Amino acid sequence: MSLIRRSDVFDPFSLNLWNPFQGFPFGSGGGSLFPRVSSGSEAAAFAGARIDWKETPEAHVFTADVPGLKKEEVKVEVEDGNVLQISGERSKEQEEKNDKWHRVERSSGKFLRRFRLPENAKTEQIRASMENGVLTVTVPKEEAKKPEVKPVQISG
Repeated sequence: MSLIRRSDVFDPFSLNLWNPFQGFPFGSGGGSLFPRVSSGSEAAAFAGARIDWKETPEAHVFTADVPGLKKEEVKVEVEDGNVLQISGERSKEQEEKNDKWHRVERSSGKFLRRFRLPENAKTEQIRASMENGVLTVTVPKEEAKKPEVKPVQISG
């Protein structure tokens, strides 16, 4: 029996590209267990900024883990009227001449995530807040329109 992780589920609204080899120890990693990602890549470093998307009766709520970032280092934008874009950058720690690094596991670099919003999203009313390294973006939904029922007279 195989288990399905949430990250393995296909999401038709996500604009992320799937990389079947992501996380494997080959490529330009120079023998490291963790592959290096070029700094020019949009999907660089802490790239995958983990984001949950849930839908409530009133809104679509996106929750992103962005530890160590200030709100000024994160951008939330709406592109083309219905694409939510969340991006940011974590700067590399300054290296002093006399520093001797034993291990570097915390990643730095840019991240960019895009989500195609459903038609019922009120993009002009989006709210975003950040607390303790967690970004929450709330996209209100339009109320579902109830179908208008019009009686028709039966002749005869």
